[in-house]
Amino acid sequence: MSTVANINDDTKETRARSLWQDAVKHFVRDRLTLIAFIVLVLMTLACYLAPPVLEDLLDVDATRTNTPASFTAPGVDRHVLGTDHLGRDQLIRLLYGGRVSLAVAYTSSIMIIFIGVSLGLLAGFYGGLVDDTITWLVNTPASVPSTLLYIVIAAIWQPPVEWMIIILALLGWVGTSRLVRAEVLSIKEREYVLAARALGASDFRLLVSHIFPNLMSIVIVTGSIIAGNLILVEAGLSYLGVGVQPPTPTWGNMLTDSRTYFVQGVHLVIWPGIMILITVMCFYLVGDGLRDALDPHQSRHSKA
Repeated sequence: MSTVANINDDTKETRARSLWQDAVKHFVRDRLTLIAFIVLVLMTLACYLAPPVLEDLLDVDATRTNTPASFTAPGVDRHVLGTDHLGRDQLIRLLYGGRVSLAVAYTSSIMIIFIGVSLGLLAGFYGGLVDDTITWLVNTPASVPSTLLYIVIAAIWQPPVEWMIIILALLGWVGTSRLVRAEVLSIKEREYVLAARALGASDFRLLVSHIFPNLMSIVIVTGSIIAGNLILVEAGLSYLGVGVQPPTPTWGNMLTDSRTYFVQGVHLVIWPGIMILITVMCFYLVGDGLRDALDPHQSRHSKA
């Protein structure tokens, strides 16, 4: 019996490696998705590594105000993208703002995936009282619009960036949990799961070895879409005045603050908007490309 089990495990691992290798090959061949992924990586590296280097190279400071140099045009006096209404370098502030916006997107999406997948796994696998309890936990926050709830929280207590990330995660996991629960309800009735249960596999082994690996494609794709959505959420909250507060720059509050000075410095509006547009588009393209790479059969049916 143990020999048969070992053979089955080896076969399953070989098949899993083959599927992931095929997914990587498909992803690399999809040029648009690959370009979007490279742009995201380069943008992330630039936002986290470039600001100190550029400050020394250009002899500028993102926090130093210089009112006489306000609304400097792009390319003038070492200011590659110009300056804002306080004379602060726009390029450096965009990079520092990208740190915050991307931190919100990456960290909150990881937390959302962790919470949603964990609760969805438990609800779908065990059912009964566990499912009823988690479903109640899902429906309770879903009954109130998350944006409205966040505005109320921000009006009472203006959260710093760290707490904003946590709050967005606590308000955003509901959809992921529902999606994972529905998939688990289907997966746990498949033959290989029932066979593993009949052979005496524990609940933990079933969840970790047989069910969760089949959720990886959904988890990865959903995470990339959520990250793009969070960039827009941060910008929208900043527009409403309840996002990250100045002087801490984010793409959202830079775009919001620039509305007042559209005539004096149109570049103040253009660049944050372009960064938001490119980043969100790249997240969506990567998510769509990952969906095609990880589940090409479903992709062909959806395009037919």
